[in-house]
Amino acid sequence: MSTVPARDLSEVEIVADGSCLGNPGPGGWACILRCGERERVLQGNAPDTTNRMELVAAIEGLRALKRACQVTVLTDSEYVRRGITEFLPRWKTNGWQSAAGKAISNRDLWEELDELAGCHQVIWVHVRGHSGHPDHERCDVLANSAARTAGRKTAAA
Repeated sequence: MSTVPARDLSEVEIVADGSCLGNPGPGGWACILRCGERERVLQGNAPDTTNRMELVAAIEGLRALKRACQVTVLTDSEYVRRGITEFLPRWKTNGWQSAAGKAISNRDLWEELDELAGCHQVIWVHVRGHSGHPDHERCDVLANSAARTAGRKTAAA
């Protein structure tokens, strides 16, 4: 957590979304960062993935921040929101194992997300997918487009 007083931090909103065409399959991610009137859009893809793209979208949004900020991350992924807010502390305490004793999927990404979130004051907000939130709808289109691009690259290889 940042040691800078909240009143001195920039307020940033990150809207993040991931997409996967198949499970596994080509995937894409996108995020929109907004600070006041400024906006930055990021997107990328992977040739063969699963729900990892939801995590990557949040990671890349946080990674793009150059200093500690007050951040609100909006995601339609309960996997991401509940993972970082509810499950992560238990996973770490349990040696990265679930309550059933199984290894946590995507541990590498969870560790990275935890580290990046720790540099900021972050609020995680769930937004229902396809509920009309303009930036989330835009992220969904961008993430799906990135996934289709990954699919075309895979097909051409």
